Amino acid sequence: MVRKMDTIDDAINALRKGERILVYDADGREEETDLMIAGQFASPKHIRTMRKDGGGLICTAIHPKIADRLGIPFITDVWAAAAGKYPVFEALKADDIPYDEKSSFSITVNHRKTFTGITDRDRALTIRELSRVAEDALNGYDPSIFGKNFRSPGHVVLLRAADGLLQERQGHTELSVALMEKAGLIPVATICEMMGDDGGSLGIEDAERYARKENLVFLEGRQVIEDCLSRRSNLQ
Repeated sequence: MVRKMDTIDDAINALRKGERILVYDADGREEETDLMIAGQFASPKHIRTMRKDGGGLICTAIHPKIADRLGIPFITDVWAAAAGKYPVFEALKADDIPYDEKSSFSITVNHRKTFTGITDRDRALTIRELSRVAEDALNGYDPSIFGKNFRSPGHVVLLRAADGLLQERQGHTELSVALMEKAGLIPVATICEMMGDDGGSLGIEDAERYARKENLVFLEGRQVIEDCLSRRSNLQ
Protein backbone atom coordinates (compact mmCIF):
# COMPACT_ATOMS: atom_id res chain seq x y z
CA MET A 1 0.00 0.00 0.00
CA VAL A 2 1.09 3.57 -0.63
CA ARG A 3 2.05 5.63 2.40
CA LYS A 4 -0.56 8.24 3.31
CA MET A 5 1.92 11.11 2.99
CA ASP A 6 2.60 10.31 -0.65
CA THR A 7 0.19 12.21 -2.86
CA ILE A 8 0.19 13.61 -6.38
CA ASP A 9 1.06 17.00 -4.88
CA ASP A 10 4.03 15.46 -3.06
CA ALA A 11 5.22 14.03 -6.36
CA ILE A 12 4.74 17.32 -8.22
CA ASN A 13 6.70 19.26 -5.61
CA ALA A 14 9.53 16.74 -5.71
CA LEU A 15 9.72 16.71 -9.51
CA ARG A 16 9.78 20.49 -9.67
CA LYS A 17 12.79 20.44 -7.33
CA GLY A 18 14.62 17.98 -9.57
CA GLU A 19 14.20 15.09 -7.15
CA ARG A 20 13.62 11.41 -7.89
CA ILE A 21 10.27 9.79 -7.24
CA LEU A 22 9.13 6.16 -7.44
CA VAL A 23 6.06 5.00 -9.35
CA TYR A 24 4.61 1.46 -9.30
CA ASP A 25 2.48 0.79 -12.37
CA ALA A 26 -0.25 -1.68 -11.31
CA ASP A 27 -1.02 -5.18 -10.13
CA GLY A 28 -1.61 -7.41 -13.12
CA ARG A 29 0.43 -5.23 -15.46
CA GLU A 30 4.26 -5.16 -15.41
CA GLU A 31 4.12 -4.91 -11.60
CA GLU A 32 7.29 -2.82 -11.67
CA THR A 33 8.45 0.25 -9.79
CA ASP A 34 10.38 2.84 -11.78
CA LEU A 35 12.70 5.57 -10.58
CA MET A 36 11.60 8.78 -12.30
CA ILE A 37 13.00 12.28 -12.82
CA ALA A 38 12.11 15.30 -14.93
CA GLY A 39 14.31 15.16 -18.03
CA GLN A 40 15.13 18.87 -17.89
CA PHE A 41 16.90 18.36 -14.55
CA ALA A 42 18.83 15.20 -15.48
CA SER A 43 22.31 15.17 -13.95
CA PRO A 44 25.19 12.67 -13.97
CA LYS A 45 24.28 11.87 -10.36
CA HIS A 46 20.72 10.99 -11.38
CA ILE A 47 21.98 8.62 -14.09
CA ARG A 48 24.50 7.02 -11.72
CA THR A 49 21.79 6.44 -9.10
CA MET A 50 19.42 4.97 -11.67
CA ARG A 51 21.94 2.45 -12.97
CA LYS A 52 23.10 1.50 -9.45
CA ASP A 53 19.86 1.60 -7.44
CA GLY A 54 17.47 0.95 -10.33
CA GLY A 55 19.42 -1.46 -12.48
CA GLY A 56 16.90 -1.70 -15.31
CA LEU A 57 16.96 0.06 -18.66
CA ILE A 58 17.30 3.84 -18.45
CA CYS A 59 14.83 5.38 -20.92
CA THR A 60 13.45 8.81 -21.68
CA ALA A 61 9.73 9.20 -22.31
CA ILE A 62 8.39 11.98 -24.51
CA HIS A 63 4.93 13.46 -25.00
CA PRO A 64 3.19 12.40 -28.26
CA LYS A 65 2.91 16.04 -29.38
CA ILE A 66 6.69 16.37 -29.14
CA ALA A 67 7.18 13.11 -31.03
CA ASP A 68 4.82 14.26 -33.77
CA ARG A 69 6.46 17.65 -34.16
CA LEU A 70 9.99 16.23 -34.26
CA GLY A 71 9.03 13.24 -36.39
CA ILE A 72 10.07 10.65 -33.78
CA PRO A 73 8.42 7.30 -34.61
CA PHE A 74 7.63 4.12 -32.71
CA ILE A 75 10.46 1.73 -33.54
CA THR A 76 7.88 -0.87 -34.60
CA ASP A 77 6.72 1.51 -37.33
CA VAL A 78 10.31 1.90 -38.56
CA TRP A 79 10.73 -1.88 -38.71
CA ALA A 80 7.37 -2.32 -40.46
CA ALA A 81 8.48 0.15 -43.13
CA ALA A 82 11.77 -1.72 -43.56
CA ALA A 83 10.25 -5.20 -43.53
CA GLY A 84 10.03 -5.33 -47.34
CA LYS A 85 13.81 -5.19 -47.59
CA TYR A 86 14.55 -6.94 -44.29
CA PRO A 87 11.92 -9.66 -43.70
CA VAL A 88 13.38 -10.44 -40.28
CA PHE A 89 11.55 -7.37 -38.95
CA GLU A 90 8.21 -8.89 -39.91
CA ALA A 91 9.18 -12.11 -38.16
CA LEU A 92 10.19 -10.18 -35.03
CA LYS A 93 6.84 -8.37 -34.74
CA ALA A 94 5.99 -7.77 -31.06
CA ASP A 95 2.38 -8.92 -31.20
CA ASP A 96 2.49 -11.19 -28.16
CA ILE A 97 3.35 -8.81 -25.29
CA PRO A 98 1.57 -10.35 -22.26
CA TYR A 99 0.71 -7.07 -20.53
CA ASP A 100 0.15 -4.59 -23.38
CA GLU A 101 -0.92 -4.23 -27.00
CA LYS A 102 1.97 -2.11 -28.26
CA SER A 103 5.48 -1.26 -27.15
CA SER A 104 6.32 2.40 -26.53
CA PHE A 105 9.94 1.99 -27.65
CA SER A 106 11.23 4.50 -30.17
CA ILE A 107 14.72 5.26 -31.50
CA THR A 108 17.97 5.72 -29.57
CA VAL A 109 19.96 8.97 -29.64
CA ASN A 110 23.13 10.72 -28.48
CA HIS A 111 23.62 14.46 -28.41
CA ARG A 112 26.19 15.52 -31.00
CA LYS A 113 28.40 17.02 -28.27
CA THR A 114 28.82 13.67 -26.52
CA PHE A 115 31.79 11.34 -27.02
CA THR A 116 30.73 7.69 -26.62
CA GLY A 117 27.32 8.73 -25.28
CA ILE A 118 27.20 6.05 -22.55
CA THR A 119 28.83 7.85 -19.62
CA ASP A 120 26.68 9.35 -16.88
CA ARG A 121 27.78 12.78 -18.04
CA ASP A 122 27.00 12.07 -21.70
CA ARG A 123 23.58 10.57 -21.04
CA ALA A 124 22.61 13.41 -18.70
CA LEU A 125 23.66 15.94 -21.36
CA THR A 126 21.66 14.13 -24.05
CA ILE A 127 18.55 14.03 -21.87
CA ARG A 128 18.76 17.70 -20.81
CA GLU A 129 19.32 18.82 -24.39
CA LEU A 130 16.49 16.61 -25.59
CA SER A 131 14.22 18.38 -23.10
CA ARG A 132 15.36 21.76 -24.40
CA VAL A 133 14.71 20.77 -28.01
CA ALA A 134 11.35 19.29 -27.01
CA GLU A 135 10.33 22.60 -25.44
CA ASP A 136 11.43 24.44 -28.59
CA ALA A 137 9.36 22.04 -30.69
CA LEU A 138 6.27 22.70 -28.58
CA ASN A 139 6.87 26.42 -29.08
CA GLY A 140 6.83 26.03 -32.86
CA TYR A 141 10.54 26.00 -33.67
CA ASP A 142 11.77 24.34 -36.88
CA PRO A 143 11.69 20.55 -36.24
CA SER A 144 15.02 20.16 -38.06
CA ILE A 145 16.61 21.24 -34.78
CA PHE A 146 16.30 17.61 -33.70
CA GLY A 147 18.62 16.23 -36.38
CA LYS A 148 20.98 19.16 -35.99
CA ASN A 149 21.47 18.41 -32.29
CA PHE A 150 21.31 14.59 -32.11
CA ARG A 151 22.61 11.48 -33.86
CA SER A 152 21.19 7.96 -33.96
CA PRO A 153 21.77 5.23 -32.92
CA GLY A 154 22.79 6.33 -29.46
CA HIS A 155 22.69 5.47 -25.78
CA VAL A 156 19.52 7.24 -24.66
CA VAL A 157 16.51 5.05 -25.37
CA LEU A 158 13.45 7.10 -26.32
CA LEU A 159 9.92 6.04 -25.43
CA ARG A 160 6.98 7.60 -27.25
CA ALA A 161 3.87 8.04 -25.09
CA ALA A 162 0.64 6.88 -26.68
CA ASP A 163 -1.84 9.43 -28.01
CA GLY A 164 -4.51 10.40 -25.49
CA LEU A 165 -2.34 10.08 -22.41
CA LEU A 166 -3.45 7.21 -20.14
CA GLN A 167 -6.39 6.36 -22.40
CA GLU A 168 -4.87 3.96 -24.94
CA ARG A 169 -2.02 2.84 -22.69
CA GLN A 170 -1.22 3.19 -18.97
CA GLY A 171 2.43 2.28 -18.72
CA HIS A 172 5.30 4.09 -17.03
CA THR A 173 5.87 6.00 -20.27
CA GLU A 174 2.43 7.60 -20.08
CA LEU A 175 2.41 7.91 -16.29
CA SER A 176 5.71 9.79 -16.28
CA VAL A 177 4.78 12.17 -19.10
CA ALA A 178 1.40 12.86 -17.45
CA LEU A 179 3.15 13.75 -14.19
CA MET A 180 5.52 16.16 -15.96
CA GLU A 181 2.55 17.81 -17.65
CA LYS A 182 0.73 18.08 -14.32
CA ALA A 183 3.83 19.68 -12.78
CA GLY A 184 4.07 22.28 -15.55
CA LEU A 185 7.45 20.88 -16.59
CA ILE A 186 8.67 20.00 -20.07
CA PRO A 187 6.82 16.70 -20.74
CA VAL A 188 9.99 14.63 -21.01
CA ALA A 189 10.79 12.15 -18.23
CA THR A 190 13.66 9.76 -17.59
CA ILE A 191 12.71 6.46 -15.98
CA CYS A 192 14.42 3.24 -14.92
CA GLU A 193 12.95 -0.05 -13.66
CA MET A 194 14.04 -1.12 -10.19
CA MET A 195 15.46 -4.64 -10.17
CA GLY A 196 15.80 -7.00 -7.22
CA ASP A 197 18.84 -9.00 -6.15
CA ASP A 198 16.98 -12.19 -7.11
CA GLY A 199 17.18 -11.20 -10.78
CA GLY A 200 13.53 -10.18 -11.06
CA SER A 201 11.72 -6.88 -10.63
CA LEU A 202 11.97 -5.30 -7.20
CA GLY A 203 8.82 -6.12 -5.22
CA ILE A 204 6.52 -3.29 -4.23
CA GLU A 205 7.24 -3.75 -0.51
CA ASP A 206 11.01 -3.52 -1.09
CA ALA A 207 10.48 -0.51 -3.35
CA GLU A 208 8.50 1.20 -0.60
CA ARG A 209 11.25 0.43 1.91
CA TYR A 210 13.77 2.00 -0.46
CA ALA A 211 11.56 5.09 -0.77
CA ARG A 212 11.38 5.41 3.03
CA LYS A 213 15.16 4.97 3.39
CA GLU A 214 15.90 7.59 0.72
CA ASN A 215 13.04 9.90 1.77
CA LEU A 216 11.49 9.74 -1.69
CA VAL A 217 7.89 10.06 -2.83
CA PHE A 218 6.25 6.75 -3.76
CA LEU A 219 3.10 6.57 -5.90
CA GLU A 220 0.98 3.94 -7.58
CA GLY A 221 -0.09 4.41 -11.18
CA ARG A 222 -3.78 4.43 -10.21
CA GLN A 223 -3.24 7.74 -8.39
CA VAL A 224 -1.95 9.38 -11.56
CA ILE A 225 -4.74 7.88 -13.65
CA GLU A 226 -7.45 8.97 -11.18
CA ASP A 227 -6.00 12.49 -11.10
CA CYS A 228 -6.02 12.70 -14.91
CA LEU A 229 -9.58 11.40 -15.12
CA SER A 230 -10.69 13.91 -12.49
CA ARG A 231 -9.11 16.80 -14.38
CA ARG A 232 -10.71 15.71 -17.64
CA SER A 233 -14.15 15.47 -16.07
CA ASN A 234 -13.73 18.95 -14.57
CA LEU A 235 -12.98 20.36 -18.03
CA GLN A 236 -16.14 18.90 -19.57
